[in-house]
Amino acid sequence: MKERIVAGEALPGDTELEVTLRPQKLSDFIGQDRAKANLEVFIKAALLRGETLDHVLLYGPPGLGKTTLARIIARELGVGIHITSGPAIERPGDLAALLTSLGTGDVLFIDEIHRLSRTVEEILYPAMEDFALDIVVGKGPSARSLRLDLVHFTLVGATTRIGLLTSPLRDRFGVVARLEYYDVESLSSIIRRTAAILGVKIAPEAAREVARRSRGTPRVANRLLKRVRDFAQIKGEAVLTEQTAKEALARLEVDPLGLDRTDRELLKTMIANFGGGPVGVDTLAASLSEDAGTIEEVYEPYLLQQGLLQRTPRGRVVTARAYRHLGLPAPGLEQLSIHEGR
Repeated sequence: MKERIVAGEALPGDTELEVTLRPQKLSDFIGQDRAKANLEVFIKAALLRGETLDHVLLYGPPGLGKTTLARIIARELGVGIHITSGPAIERPGDLAALLTSLGTGDVLFIDEIHRLSRTVEEILYPAMEDFALDIVVGKGPSARSLRLDLVHFTLVGATTRIGLLTSPLRDRFGVVARLEYYDVESLSSIIRRTAAILGVKIAPEAAREVARRSRGTPRVANRLLKRVRDFAQIKGEAVLTEQTAKEALARLEVDPLGLDRTDRELLKTMIANFGGGPVGVDTLAASLSEDAGTIEEVYEPYLLQQGLLQRTPRGRVVTARAYRHLGLPAPGLEQLSIHEGR
């Protein structure tokens, strides 16, 4: 998959910036008001009772702050945090080593938890429910099971694909929070905060322009701000203006809806080669020389959210809004009705 500046997934070079910019408290975390308010209640209640927080599942598109929230949860609880990911836990022994290293009340954060192997997941069930670890000693007829008690801890799992979690695992989370795309106002606030940390003066209009093209994702907003800052610096501007932001984003090929060249190529290919659809994802993937899974997981979600693409039983269809956005002549009335799902 090509590296895209508007990708919600982390790219090389993001890590250092994200660590610097991460808020440390819930009160500093901008956006996600519903999830944030609920987490604040659950954390305070757990502290008042002197108990560990129930296991937490955070889900939503990439780049919305799941890792940041996990760190904040640990800080608000006043405990340590251990960070890993589903693909990194290859064997039951890897998980056992993690669980036995936890201190009382610590947070274990597993990113991409939907990618845990089934054997590892089965070890996790008693750990989450009974705070115990079942270990099989020996082989064959002489094998026996030992139960090792664990300290009470809070598992925070993060996933971009909650549908891939098995029901037994999903049901063991006491707190489930969905993170949603950010609105322009929240992203503008994040951009102004980031600019202040980076020592960049930015006009409110420029912050809003970057926010509008950030696909509702703070990680994309911060990435675009860094690049727009470069253009302003070369121009010798003391304050990053709206005009400079527009010029820089045009150079980066990020349009007013936040689409990049790859997004537009996908839509144009569907229009030029398949009359706007319907077209199957495998056929579309072959036309774009791209993996079908990448189209479904990376490219489609934002296009669907913006109403530029529709999934129908017969395949993917370009909507009338996409034609207007691309400046292309709309299809006839009959085809238009199909595109709009009528």
